[in-house]
Amino acid sequence: MKPAPFAYRRAASLTEAVDLLAADPDAKVIAGGQSLVPMLNMRLARPGTLVDIGALSALDYVDLVDGHLEVGATATQADVAAHPLVRERLPILAAAISRIGHSQIRNRGTVCGSIAHHDPSAELPALALALDARILAYGPRGPVVHEAASFFTGTFDTALAPDEIVTAVQFPLPAPGTGWAFEEVARRSGDFALVGCAALLRAEAGTVAEARLALFGVASTPVRLPEAEALLTGGPATEEAFDEAARLAAASLTPSSDSHASADYRREVAAHLLGVALADALARSTDA
Repeated sequence: MKPAPFAYRRAASLTEAVDLLAADPDAKVIAGGQSLVPMLNMRLARPGTLVDIGALSALDYVDLVDGHLEVGATATQADVAAHPLVRERLPILAAAISRIGHSQIRNRGTVCGSIAHHDPSAELPALALALDARILAYGPRGPVVHEAASFFTGTFDTALAPDEIVTAVQFPLPAPGTGWAFEEVARRSGDFALVGCAALLRAEAGTVAEARLALFGVASTPVRLPEAEALLTGGPATEEAFDEAARLAAASLTPSSDSHASADYRREVAAHLLGVALADALARSTDA
């Protein structure tokens, strides 16, 4: 299929991009285009104007800002995953990116674009939620900061206003010694996940000092697991404790059944992945 007709504007500055977006209530922003273009081709999206921010080189960066790893809006997934700061300070981000589609997609797609698009089966929204990331945006009213906890509101829906553009995402850096794991199950390599999870765990003297858990593919948004996190925190860092937390988390889920997997299957896989991820995170913790 081919997309419905639309106007195309390539912005030379962030201000121009915001002005173009505000001028057409049906306008959409495009950067890498790896999520939006397929939707255009299937006519699931019919924007009046495409506002291309791909030429905004000032937004193509990875940097450390106030204890956060900040990724600009036009930085590609492949470049972010290979960046020395990411490899050294936030390797779970590189691991999450490695699960996205295929290399051709990662070479064009952007980290911020994936988060702004918010497919509930996508990896990066779940990681943003697990890390309590901040989504930085800019609109006619100036800079706006969205917290990940309230940003993802439904399938392909976010708290981003129609006239706002995501300019960067700030991922808080985990405390020293924190282990991590990123797991998912898909029908084929490169497919969207049926179920996936992000886990961060910090242990001290055999006791869990902090746990962060998020699932994706099990609801219309990524799901944080505060009850399982609370159960783990202060308790022993053992396989038995991990399994108990995983069962608690899975029991709280209400996934839907579809042509790809049943609700019961998704709950079962979620429990399994959480147990595996917690064990792997402990193994990467300096307390292990």
